[in-house]
Amino acid sequence: MRRLGVDVGGVIIERSDGDDDTSFFGPDYLRTPPLTGVFEALAALVPRFDEAYVVSKCSEPTERRTRDWLAHHDFAARTGIDPDRWYFCATRPEKGPIAARLRLTHFVDDRLDVLTCLDTVPHRYLLGAPRSAVAAAQEAGVHRVASWPELAAVLAAQLTPGPAGG
Repeated sequence: MRRLGVDVGGVIIERSDGDDDTSFFGPDYLRTPPLTGVFEALAALVPRFDEAYVVSKCSEPTERRTRDWLAHHDFAARTGIDPDRWYFCATRPEKGPIAARLRLTHFVDDRLDVLTCLDTVPHRYLLGAPRSAVAAAQEAGVHRVASWPELAAVLAAQLTPGPAGG
């Protein structure tokens, strides 16, 4: 069985820490843009997995905003990852037990410290980190990719069409 997990901030939703109109923490958070190519990549990749999940660290208020944002952008219909497969936790280290419980085989995050904690996940992808992170990622057994289109190409080359089934 192949199971995909993806983070949200900096992976699905652009990381915006400023006070501009499209900051995720500002009043118009629904206008915060998605990462380039995320919807297209997930729409192509999710059918190649038996299951796919969102696993994100955030506070309760941020979880509400995240759920609103995902619904506003029709995330479930556009990607095939339904709301009953969205998991939220209060701390980054909690992602490890969630990944283990869900038996994730692939995980996408923008933080190397999170990916190194996911020791039960054999295929881990560091998305959008600077090239200077390549050596540290490789040392941790993590594959660094610059963008969703690059990740989609890497995974498409590795995965046969349709769910693995075992």
